[in-house]
Amino acid sequence: MTALFALATSVLWGLADFGGGLLTRRVPALTVVVVSQSIAVAVLGAVVVATGGWSEAGPQLWFAVAAGLVGPVAMLAFYKALALGPMGVVSPLGSIGVAVPVGVGLVLGERPGLLQFVGILVAVAGVCLAGGPQFRGAPVQRQAIALTLLAAFGFGAVMALIAEASTTLTGLFLALFVQRVTNVAAGGLALYVSVRRGTPALPVEGFPWRALPALAFVGLADVAANGTYSIAAQQGPVTVAAVLASLYPVVTAVAARGFLRERLRAIQAAGAGLALVGTVLLASG
Repeated sequence: MTALFALATSVLWGLADFGGGLLTRRVPALTVVVVSQSIAVAVLGAVVVATGGWSEAGPQLWFAVAAGLVGPVAMLAFYKALALGPMGVVSPLGSIGVAVPVGVGLVLGERPGLLQFVGILVAVAGVCLAGGPQFRGAPVQRQAIALTLLAAFGFGAVMALIAEASTTLTGLFLALFVQRVTNVAAGGLALYVSVRRGTPALPVEGFPWRALPALAFVGLADVAANGTYSIAAQQGPVTVAAVLASLYPVVTAVAARGFLRERLRAIQAAGAGLALVGTVLLASG
């Protein structure tokens, strides 16, 4: 079950990143974050009321608040790093955030078996290669590296925090709701500051109403991914769940190939293959 839910997480995150990437070509990134997460808040609020999730309120929700504060910071740092580029270096570096939840699992006493340990190494290597790292070309700015590492740490911290935010299914709905409310509050404040500095919040043609279904998908897929990861981490070793969930760059690359006809470079194809081999080893270990 751990492998199943963790793989579902990677699919959902990969598709959410793909959709978000397409949307940010037409709509400012902060606006995409705030609108998509606001839709998620509305849906999660209804789910919490319907399931009686408020009864699960407790001190553990502070983990959800922390995840909600860290998430937007990590995302903005990642977008800024991508802008500084080159993307072929930034993208795979962002995946090393998996070291955070894996490290937490090891500190808590988890010890993967030999097959799982090999699978972790193979899968992480595959994820990095799937990003298509550039070994030649323009030098990478130190600021881009620093921002990428900040984003990677943030992504990994969110994975670790959300896994600690609940112990039951109804409690998970409440934790995700609190996380998303915090996301919207933090993102909304950042958007307000950005607008005050003269950056437009909307494209020239106004609010993209036609993109509303896509915005909803991005927000809900991201929420669902956090939920399936939390279940995966509770059902089995965090070290396994975190690595399998980190395969989302492979999903994003495959989606780009299928929908945008983007051709995978040889190194990306090799990385996707290694990630698949690592997945099999982790699931069978």
